[in-house]
Amino acid sequence: MDKKHSFEFEGQTVDQAVKKALKELKLKREKVKIEVISEEEKGLFGMPGARPAKIRVSIISIKEKA
Repeated sequence: MDKKHSFEFEGQTVDQAVKKALKELKLKREKVKIEVISEEEKGLFGMPGARPAKIRVSIISIKEKA
């Protein structure tokens, strides 16, 4: 995987991390490959924020589509 076309993002959930990535990169979902590095973990008594979700987003090049 090419490091310069791969970015890591965090969010309270995987879905929020994906939305953040797409917004920052200004790309549509079908233009990227998303790999979940780690799911979010709930805090004490199920409260959010113990550990955020982490994803790696790779931009799909024209060569990969062919």
